[in-house]
Amino acid sequence: MKKITQIICILLTVTSMSAQQEKGIMGYNNWLNNWTEFKPNKVDYGEANQILAGNISVNTKLMKRNVYVLQGNVYVTNNAVLTIEPGTLIIGDFETKGTLVVTKGASIIADGLETDPIVFTSNRSQKKAGDWGGLVILGDSPINKFGNAGSYNLDLDPTLTTYGGDNVAGNSGILRFVRIEFAGKKVKGLDSFNGLTVAGVGNKTIIENVMVSYSGGNSFAFYGGDLNATKLVSYKSINDDFKFTQGVQCRLYNSLAIRSSYLSSTKDGSRCMEVRTYDKKSETDFTKKPTLVVASNITMLNDSENIKADIQSGLVKEAIYVAETASLEMKRSVISGFNPAVLLDSKTEINDANLKKIRFEEMYFNLCNGNIFTEYNSNNEDLESWYGNSVFFNVYSQSDNKETFIDIFNPKKPDFRLQLGKITASSGNR
Repeated sequence: MKKITQIICILLTVTSMSAQQEKGIMGYNNWLNNWTEFKPNKVDYGEANQILAGNISVNTKLMKRNVYVLQGNVYVTNNAVLTIEPGTLIIGDFETKGTLVVTKGASIIADGLETDPIVFTSNRSQKKAGDWGGLVILGDSPINKFGNAGSYNLDLDPTLTTYGGDNVAGNSGILRFVRIEFAGKKVKGLDSFNGLTVAGVGNKTIIENVMVSYSGGNSFAFYGGDLNATKLVSYKSINDDFKFTQGVQCRLYNSLAIRSSYLSSTKDGSRCMEVRTYDKKSETDFTKKPTLVVASNITMLNDSENIKADIQSGLVKEAIYVAETASLEMKRSVISGFNPAVLLDSKTEINDANLKKIRFEEMYFNLCNGNIFTEYNSNNEDLESWYGNSVFFNVYSQSDNKETFIDIFNPKKPDFRLQLGKITASSGNR
């Protein structure tokens, strides 16, 4: 495998394309090492010896020496703090569809280590997406629903699942070096849970180095709130990798989404990134902030042996969907293998004001059947021309993923860095 120092040396020789020198997952160290797991179905996690059930209403600490089984809906209540030691294993029970909910006012301190991550996974011998519920964190930060009040209940207790408030700097705790695997249970007649649901959470909350794999719902779902998130990994989700709605103000950095043509749903609402201001217009207070996502160094990749054939077969859709009134500012990021790369809501009027709210700069669009389109519109020349302007430094390519990324299919030592020397050699605006 090429070393990052070699890549940097290549980059330093390319002086004329400085705008293209940082894209996707980049850095002096491979931050995917040690704590991630791209074959969780192959791991033998052992048997549980402790049960988590009911309400956790006092400060509680989960210890690495135990293996916990999460039975049914478990709530952290009464402003309690749930602390989880590095290396602790929590297994979601398949029969009772275990779910952990950190209620408004309570907090979770799941502060793992790179060499000793905290793992939430399934207790089935043959693990599948949707085996158990997921992790839900509810806070008191603003949302754009009337009354600053939302409820995330599905089959949960509605009295314990409210979120929203006025505390932009709310602190719901820490999630760091955490893996969530095979979550996203389906609730009959309703929707699926997400791997990680973050609702009304404030910007004092720390969310970094979190991996969600094989989620039956969205991997990461952000409902309102104000937060920073970095080094998130979504791997082969059934639905969205990253969902933003209800006026969330989110800064997302240095993150990765890998989709599969054969696992991910092609139904409406299944993308790498979905950016909406609201779920239901009738419940939305438009005097409050619309959704804003500022993202940089994001890699969005469709893992396919033959992406062109998958696109022709209808197995692949857009990587990013931006709905009306929502804003997305994305820089130095990679979108590889989608149909098209970006789709704008048909209700979004293409004018100067909206184009200033939906920005793509220093992007690398690769193996996409079209780049930035408007929904239901067969003629997107104006959009393609706008974002293809040299001022944005966007790059278009048709390079095979195996040529574009280093050791992308090496499960022992995953490294999703771009071979930037190759990219800069063939880069340029259309």
